[in-house]
Amino acid sequence: MFYFPSMKTSGIKSFLSGVLQGSLVFLIHGILRAQTLQLHPVNPHYFNYKNKAIVLVGSGEHYGALMNTAFDLETYFATLKKDGLNHTRVFMGAYFEKPGAFGIEKNTLAPKPEQMLLPWAFQGGSYDLTLWNPAYFQRLHQLMALAGEAGVIVEVTLFSSYYGAGWDYHPFHAKNNIHGLDETLDYRKAHTPDNGKLLQYQETYVRKLVAELNAYDHFYFEIQNEPWADIRDTLIVWNQNFRQEELKVAGNFWKNTIEIPSGLSLDWHRTVSGWIRDEEKNRPKKHLISHNIANFKLPVPVTDDRISIYNFHYAFPESVDLNYKLNKAIGFNETGFAGRLDSIYRRQAWRFMMSGGALFSHLDYSFSTDHPDGTDTLQKAPGGGSPALRKQLRFLRTFVEGLNLAGLRPAPDFIYHVEGAFRWGMQDGRHYALYLEALSPNPAKVQLLLRPGNYLAEWYEVNTGRKIHSEPVKAVKKWYEGKAPAGMADLVLLLKKTH
Repeated sequence: MFYFPSMKTSGIKSFLSGVLQGSLVFLIHGILRAQTLQLHPVNPHYFNYKNKAIVLVGSGEHYGALMNTAFDLETYFATLKKDGLNHTRVFMGAYFEKPGAFGIEKNTLAPKPEQMLLPWAFQGGSYDLTLWNPAYFQRLHQLMALAGEAGVIVEVTLFSSYYGAGWDYHPFHAKNNIHGLDETLDYRKAHTPDNGKLLQYQETYVRKLVAELNAYDHFYFEIQNEPWADIRDTLIVWNQNFRQEELKVAGNFWKNTIEIPSGLSLDWHRTVSGWIRDEEKNRPKKHLISHNIANFKLPVPVTDDRISIYNFHYAFPESVDLNYKLNKAIGFNETGFAGRLDSIYRRQAWRFMMSGGALFSHLDYSFSTDHPDGTDTLQKAPGGGSPALRKQLRFLRTFVEGLNLAGLRPAPDFIYHVEGAFRWGMQDGRHYALYLEALSPNPAKVQLLLRPGNYLAEWYEVNTGRKIHSEPVKAVKKWYEGKAPAGMADLVLLLKKTH
């Protein structure tokens, strides 16, 4: 029996009522949180969505699905669902491109003027950044509904670098809106706290999108795409065997450097994450926030507790290892500048995910306005994409999610030696997974250190998902030695502990 010496009966009733109401609110928030995309509560290197541990794997169009009304959303999301993928990036309107940008023939991010939807009202040849475009938000809710039905998580990309020439024609440029902003503002300052009056209109835009999207579970915010492209402090040359003059002439200098966003950029990112959190403070659902860090690899230079996902472009597997102890999700959310071969992107995906990555999303140029089903495999573009590749990525997602994500971690220590193949390894307590890229058709020799016990060894061909060999294995004195099946380029070995 409980005793409240200083309370009258009415006070006790009021107290208990408050406790019950508080518990109910806590329970409701807990249920909502369990449904909304979050980091996994036990292993925050992965995601939890609708009470299920997941990874995010995508191969999607070039980010213009929302603002390009010529792009068929229903066909697009039906295709992603059919192909078994669950991630897409969507740019929200603060950045778009002109036809021909970056050598992309049919660029969904470069809509025709009459087919472009942006968040703001357009009147008399200028944008009013305080008035909203109802048609835009109607399409936004249509997109989110279709994505939800397809089981696709949307990366809501709020801003992007302007890459110099792109700044002049965007709504935030002073000459394109009615607000009397500074026309001399340099594009390199647009995404810094030192951007004058522009900051207040950026905040209005962010808060509006946060409010509109709060009811949905299946998305996260990314603050800015490629912030290092506009304002940076340092260039790190990661492969010094190239002659830098030749790379500059060829236009490929970026491929050999790690570009670091400036301190001003990082300050602005913290400002935007603060707007998101403040706007969600009194709203039912709280959503993850991503920071796009760099190309290739980099120790994260950010201190911001509001960030849950650190994304890289054209990522090396080392980007996971360098940042694993942050206990956040590490993502590879853009690739696609390496030619047409599916094998290039398939291998990028397996290397990254088998290093502990939580997210892989390929920039798939087989999607275009006239091929929203992702079959435009002849489009002129700097990268590739195809139905075949999406099928291969589906197997990757199925394989990783078939492991115990709550206990899954990179485990190079169980790989004693592999002869004749590059290798990456993971384990979850009962399973060992080993991904191999063979150097020749000859079988790779595998030596592994396992916990003693009985296992079932299953070999899969990753470009088809086909199981090509299985056998029982008895590990004695922590030792297993075997050979990979011959004639296979990419293989994955799954060792399941039977008892």
